[in-house]
Amino acid sequence: MSRRYSQLNLAVWRRLRHFVERKVPINEMARQLGRHRSTIYREIRRNTFHDRELPEYSGYFSTVADDISKERRQCLRKLRRHTQLRELVIDRLKAYWSPEQIAGRLWADGLSLIRICSETIYRFAYGKEDYGLGRIDNHLSQMIAAMR
Repeated sequence: MSRRYSQLNLAVWRRLRHFVERKVPINEMARQLGRHRSTIYREIRRNTFHDRELPEYSGYFSTVADDISKERRQCLRKLRRHTQLRELVIDRLKAYWSPEQIAGRLWADGLSLIRICSETIYRFAYGKEDYGLGRIDNHLSQMIAAMR
């Protein structure tokens, strides 16, 4: 198994489809593809097509898996979609609140109907997009170091 992570591509999805059709065990699929078995299991679970009207057409298809994964990557995250929530989070970060405090207080005080977790705030603060946060990521790094 490779130590370096790489996303699955169309060639891997095609091989995986053949394995699923032949009902090859997950462990054997993982061994032949050079991936961890949990990656294979998660891939099949997330990208299997289910048709309620015509169940005989349900199954794992490589092109459908490709389409589903592209849609998932293009999905806008909460703090990009909801500008009011983003502004609340930015204000709190600039006031040196921790992401845990922000996530807890926004929900507890009823300031936002949308629930957000601290991990989402960390990803937002350390992300590539510049929302006028300045060097708030330095503050977060110092806070994390102080907690250890």
